[in-house]
Amino acid sequence: MSPFLFWIFALLTVIFGAAVIINRNPVASALSLVVSFLGLAALFMSLDAFFVGIIQVLVYAGAVMVLFLFIIMLLNLQGEEQRRINWLAAAGGIAVALILLVQICSVIGHFPNARQNFPLLPQSTTDDVWNIGALLFRNYNLPFQIIGVLVLVATVGVVLLSRREPR
Repeated sequence: MSPFLFWIFALLTVIFGAAVIINRNPVASALSLVVSFLGLAALFMSLDAFFVGIIQVLVYAGAVMVLFLFIIMLLNLQGEEQRRINWLAAAGGIAVALILLVQICSVIGHFPNARQNFPLLPQSTTDDVWNIGALLFRNYNLPFQIIGVLVLVATVGVVLLSRREPR
C-alpha cells in the first residue's frame, strides 16, 4: 500500500475514533465507530492480514455494531443535553495529549529502526484460515460457548429492562 493510502486510512480511523468520544448523540457515536472500524480493516488489509481485516468488518463493524445500535434504539437513549464545557479540563486534556505526542515523537526519533522499512513477510504455503479455525474450535470452544450465553443473557436483560409497563 502506498504511504498516501496509509495516511488516508490512518487519519480516517483516528478522526472517527475521536468523533465517537465527541458526539453526544449515541447513534452518531456508534456510526462513527463503524467508520473507524472500516478504516482499521483497511489498515489490516494493507498489511496483508486479509483474514483479520475481513473479521474486523464482519464481526465488529457488522455484528457488534448492529447489537449496539439495537440496544441504543431499544433503550431509547437520547443525546446528552448541552452543558457548558469545562475549559480548564479541556485545556488540561489537550496539554496532556500534546505532551504524549511530543514524547512519542522523541522516542521514535531516537530509535534508529523506526526509520527503516520492515522486510516483507514470506508467503505462507498453508491455509491460515483453516489453521485459525481449527485452533479456535479445538482449543477455545468452551470460551466461545460461554461468550454466546453471556451475550444472550445480556440481550434478554436489555429487553426486560426496556419493557414498558401498561398503565
